[in-house]
Amino acid sequence: MFLILNIFPLTIILIVIWAITRKKIVGKILGYFWLGLVGLFCLGVVIKLLTDQKVLDKEDYYGEYIVNRDYFHGSQSDWQYNNFRFEIKENDSIYFYLTDQEKIVKTYRGTITTTKRYSSERLKLKMEQPTHHILTSNPTTYRGAWSFYLVFQSPKFNNVYFKKGKWKPLDK
Repeated sequence: MFLILNIFPLTIILIVIWAITRKKIVGKILGYFWLGLVGLFCLGVVIKLLTDQKVLDKEDYYGEYIVNRDYFHGSQSDWQYNNFRFEIKENDSIYFYLTDQEKIVKTYRGTITTTKRYSSERLKLKMEQPTHHILTSNPTTYRGAWSFYLVFQSPKFNNVYFKKGKWKPLDK
């Protein structure tokens, strides 16, 4: 509406003035005006691309997950990193691994589905019982512009953060 009521009439007025007077300054004003509008539009598109949250589909959840040590540092997060990880496979299976470094000690199995109540799909777990305390509830998904992470509410550890990634030994 702003475009129709303000920009187009202003452009037509400047074109008429420029056609009548043939002054270069009017043509330059018209050119810079439209160059500024196009520049603002492009800037808006770039800012939107850089700041919009990632919209997740079920396929985005497939992959390997490790404990996200970016939020909490120290021996507790290192211990969790070395003892918990999981994988969601394309057949909608989830395998939660209790580990001792690279060695898998125990595996908890289940299936996943997603629900789309919002613009982005949310992960839902159905685990075989008994299951590990980290998996007693569905995770909360936090999205950024380029990635996401999952937070599980554990009755023993409180929040446990996971991100997509391959497990690698920690540098000590």
